[in-house]
Amino acid sequence: MEFLSNDGKQIQIQMDAEVYARHIIKTHFVKIGEDYLALIDQYVKPLYQEGDLLSISEKVIALCQNRVIYKTEMKLSRLAKFLSRFASSSSAGIGVDSPWKMQFAIDHCGCLKVIWAALIAGIGKLFGKKGVFYDIVGQEVSGLDGFYDHVFPEYGEYGIRIPEDPSGVCNEIYEKTGVMSMIVDANDLSVEILGYASHVPYSEQQLVQLIADNPAGQSNQLTPFILIRKVDLPAPQEALEPTPLNVQNETDAIPADTKLENTDEQI
Repeated sequence: MEFLSNDGKQIQIQMDAEVYARHIIKTHFVKIGEDYLALIDQYVKPLYQEGDLLSISEKVIALCQNRVIYKTEMKLSRLAKFLSRFASSSSAGIGVDSPWKMQFAIDHCGCLKVIWAALIAGIGKLFGKKGVFYDIVGQEVSGLDGFYDHVFPEYGEYGIRIPEDPSGVCNEIYEKTGVMSMIVDANDLSVEILGYASHVPYSEQQLVQLIADNPAGQSNQLTPFILIRKVDLPAPQEALEPTPLNVQNETDAIPADTKLENTDEQI
């Protein structure tokens, strides 16, 4: 099998003196309500070998689970518009600088908690502390994608929540397809492992290292599946040493840089 990579990404990566090859698997544009087991049967199973590990974009699983919230189901408040003004944008995506994402935070957590998070985050910034806002409001808010149509117009009309029970999904995938997998929320600056199958023989930090450079890409590549395979080859000079990353995304708070997240791309 010929391993392929996205533009600007390397196929091989070195971890713990071992070399792993990562192969991008291109799919169609996955829509809301599709079957992730069927997608794996169609795109992954023909290539998968025992011992491989599949990295799955969290966005695709969430879409299959219908974990979306439409703008038409929300009422944009003055508070959301006001607070979003204090959140900075990022080249890796948008966060609560989007009034719609801020409104989701308010709807999910309540006005008082969001206001408190914004105030504490502002104080935290004075001391160089990042990510305070998202630490307070939680992963449902920090992991929200969508409300962003710069790459795929469809994503401008709804937000995409984090998958429900990601480790359970990975275990289901293994039981029904034999594919070992993990579900990741990644961009070119940070990686978070949301869940992985109980049979995966790696620690969470090792899983981060295997995709530290975000081989799935950051735009419209349509490569939500990355097949990872250990190879019996010496590491070439160009093999990428993984950049140390925290398992949890480090993000700036309000007023600060927003969460560094994948937004439009299905990756």
